[in-house]
Order: sequence, then structure tokens, then C-alpha cells
Amino acid sequence: MKKRAFPLLLFLLGSLLLAGCGTSPANSSVSTPVPAPVTLNIFAAASLTDSFNAIATKYHQLHPNITIKPVYNGSQALEQQMENGAPADLFASADTTTMQKANKANLVGTAQIFVHNRLVIILPASNPAHISTLKDLANPGVKIDLAAPTVPVGKYARQIIAKLAASPDYGNAYQSAVLANVVSQEENVKAVVQKVQLGEADAGIVYVTDVTPSASSQVTSITIPDQFNVIAEYPIAVVKTSPHNSEAQNFLQYVLSTDGQAILQQYHFVPVKQ
Repeated sequence: MKKRAFPLLLFLLGSLLLAGCGTSPANSSVSTPVPAPVTLNIFAAASLTDSFNAIATKYHQLHPNITIKPVYNGSQALEQQMENGAPADLFASADTTTMQKANKANLVGTAQIFVHNRLVIILPASNPAHISTLKDLANPGVKIDLAAPTVPVGKYARQIIAKLAASPDYGNAYQSAVLANVVSQEENVKAVVQKVQLGEADAGIVYVTDVTPSASSQVTSITIPDQFNVIAEYPIAVVKTSPHNSEAQNFLQYVLSTDGQAILQQYHFVPVKQ
């Protein structure tokens, strides 16, 4: 019995080896397809510069085939560029009005609010006009820099000034006095910050998120009380002519994800998902 068992054992071992050799070439030929490289053009409000740069870096680490190419400016300027045919895959605006204009022009799909922001008064670090309260903005000779009324932050700034003027603590004359002190109107919020940093204006109204670590060494700020402040809503939407619709949708969902919202919060935005 032992002599018969040994040849049988050798036969079984040989069969197993042949089977293994037969399947290995098939297994070695299996490979995972590499996703094609895609560049997404993201048109985003200037106030999103730092936060979206951070999101773009993180997203590229997670999806190496996706390169994010951001374009930052005032929301109204970006919308106009899209109307003129500038290629974009996603549009992130600092207000719903500009997004609604883009929607009416059939430029974008359904928009979603992805973050909120507040405004603040900034002054040069040297504070040459000796401004210490919101009332001082109405003092004769004070040089104020605002974004233009068509720019979301410029619109919000004027809403705040109107709210203050409606309060008995400030009075009706406050609005006209402050607006009379406006010496420059900018195309985007970053230009307002720059003018104040350089001392070309005594005060400016910008987003809280614009008082970045680099800017905070050159400016001081005055908080605007909640009852007078404006909560800015930021919508985002995929551009209808995007040749990368699914990739743009995926990036949009990342911005709305817990990770994306956490990055925005790091830059002092108010997330929609907490």
C-alpha cells in the first residue's frame, strides 16, 4: 500500500504545480487602468483665494489625475468673463445675486450654498485717522475704501452702513457722511485689503476671512456687531459647458464634505455643515 501511495502523492503534487503555473500568467496580466489627467478651471470669488488653494492642494493629493486651476476675482467679473466665453468648470460666487445672474444666462446648473462669511472694518496698523469706533467712519476727512456696489462685498458693506444709519445711535446723516468719505471703489475685496495695508485708505470694509495671518501684521480691525453685520452666502455650481462634468461634480461634493468644510472653517468661514 505504501508503494502505491507514493507515486499517487507525486502525481497530485505535480498537478498542483502545473495548475499554479497555468494561472500565474493570467494573474500577472491584470492591471488597474490609470485615470486620464483632467484640469478643472475653478472660477472663485477673491475672498476664497487662500481656502480654495488649500482645498485644491488636498484634492490633488487624493486624486493625482485632477489638477485644479483656480481663477480668482470679484464674483461679478468672473460671471462676465463666463458670459464672454471664458472656459470654466465650476463657479463659486460670494453672493446669490451673481449666481442667479449666471443661472439666468444659462451658464450654470443648480447652485448650492457651501459656506457663509461675515464682514469687518480694517484699518492700517498705524491708524493715522485715529479711528476707534464705527462712528468715526463718518468723521470729516477720513479716507474709506470700499469695493464697488456691483461687487458682493461692496454691496454688503453698503447694506451695513444703511443698517447703522437706521439705528438711533447713529442717525440718518451717518450714511451720507460715511459714503462721502469713500475715496476709492475696487473690483474685488483683495484690492481693498491692499489699499488699506499700503495706507492709501484709513479704513475699508472686507470679509473677516480677509484678515489673514499675512495681512494681520499690517492692519487692525473693528468688529461689526451682529445686529448690523451681514451674513454672506456663497453658492457654488457646475458650469454647463464644462467638458468635465462628472469631475466637477466630484470636486463640488468634496467642498461640501466634512473635510472640505473643515478646511473652510480653518480660514474663518462659517461652514454650512458643522
